[in-house]
Amino acid sequence: MNWIPLTDLAQLDVIDKASAEKPVLIFKHSTSCSISRTAKDRLERAWKSEDDALHTVYYLDLLRFRSISDAIAVRYGVEHESPQVLVIVNGKCRYANSHFGITYTDVLEELGG
Repeated sequence: MNWIPLTDLAQLDVIDKASAEKPVLIFKHSTSCSISRTAKDRLERAWKSEDDALHTVYYLDLLRFRSISDAIAVRYGVEHESPQVLVIVNGKCRYANSHFGITYTDVLEELGG
């Protein structure tokens, strides 16, 4: 997956703006959690190279950038979870899921194919 590291709060404005053109995926990952690692690995294994051409995906290491994770919860009105995926459309969270509810099929469907 062609992850864009989410390391700065200002990137949330970039995500909101980009999400007016097409849905944007945010993956919140805890590097110390085996469930998070499994969810990330399953998503990466299923992801195809053509998916990278069609979709913008951000990766948040929430242990290093917990303040950004907290800002995401407030900004998009979601409860903090890890691992967690959010699909942002027009600056709003259209879809969120966590733990083993994160599947390639569901994420791709929410991203629009």
